Amino acid sequence: MKHLSFLILVLSGLVSAAEPFIDKQDLFIAGDNPAYSLYHIPGVVVTAKGTVLSWCEARKRAAGVSDWDDIRILLRRSTDDGKTWSAPKSIANVKGQKAKNPFALKMKNVDPNDVTYNNPVLIADKDGTVHMLFCLEYMRVFYQRSNDDGLTFSAPTEITACFEAFKKDYDWKVLATGPNHSIQLKTGRLVVPVWLSTGTGGNAHRPSVTATIYSDDQGKTWHAGRIAVPCTDEWINPNETVAIELNDGRVMLNVRSESKAHRRLVVTSSDGATKWSTPKFDKALLEPICMGGIVRYNQDDKSLILFSNPHNLEKAKSKAEPGKNRDRKNVSVKISRDEGQSWPVNKLLEDGPSMYSDIAVTPKGTILCFYGRSGDKTGPAAFAGGRLTIARFNLEWLEQ
Repeated sequence: MKHLSFLILVLSGLVSAAEPFIDKQDLFIAGDNPAYSLYHIPGVVVTAKGTVLSWCEARKRAAGVSDWDDIRILLRRSTDDGKTWSAPKSIANVKGQKAKNPFALKMKNVDPNDVTYNNPVLIADKDGTVHMLFCLEYMRVFYQRSNDDGLTFSAPTEITACFEAFKKDYDWKVLATGPNHSIQLKTGRLVVPVWLSTGTGGNAHRPSVTATIYSDDQGKTWHAGRIAVPCTDEWINPNETVAIELNDGRVMLNVRSESKAHRRLVVTSSDGATKWSTPKFDKALLEPICMGGIVRYNQDDKSLILFSNPHNLEKAKSKAEPGKNRDRKNVSVKISRDEGQSWPVNKLLEDGPSMYSDIAVTPKGTILCFYGRSGDKTGPAAFAGGRLTIARFNLEWLEQ
């Protein structure tokens, strides 16, 4: 009888196991709005109430000045696990006159009349608040919040002054938050990765270093941490960075760079702001010089880390440009079961041109990866893709 009961339990477990699924939906398509030619920098987060927020930069031009273009930040909401979405809404607006970054004006084809909103970061607070940071002209940073799951946001408050503390170690002229979503620690601290540049190199974004800013009073005040990854001959131009809290309370940064190792950089800190470990290259995480996404998966007694980025590292096609053709394609999602020490699962999400990504998990366990791709609709710019797509799938699909 005991054997029969055991068999029934086993069979019932097999029956109740979820079937693998995946579906994809384009949320922003180049040409869908005459005001914008290109969508870039996708981000996604799930609020404490389960609302999914997806956002991006909407750029006026498809090529040319790119990062210094006329840019707005658009947001879409979903209240049904990412199945249907609200219309796009502009969510960043600083009143008054806006001066162009002087380092942008040193470059060709930059229009001084363009207004560049850039590098949005959203954080889902456990109390239901949605915190948001964004930049203006890569030289000013603003904070605003939503108390209604992203329907409306407070008037933006400038917090650029907190970045002045970095100048004793790095005389930045260009700055940026994130991008992508960021995190709240178990202690309640809000942590946002940032990158800083002297603005003297390529695109006025190089050379660069990475660090974090943080708030211990739910966004009322912000403070500078310490430089997490400096720019050296080994760690070349660390910039766009994502963060995750490890189960032991440490904060791990996963960092994009232009290093010759062609791998993602990783550093940790006990408080997410100071005493950063020596940066190390993660051999399992390829670096085609592109944004990545990272998130905690906590479902059914499983505590995993998921990571997304283009899994591609082709060799140079010519000796003239070694390492220059690391095409942005093959966005994939990886699983770590040991807090980022190894990544035994790597699942291809997009077979072909695919770019920036962010990743989130809903209360139902649905995994959402929001990313740029071209596919059968060729994008106007190879670095961003012709559309931003939300992929919905479950852990069973990822592990099959």
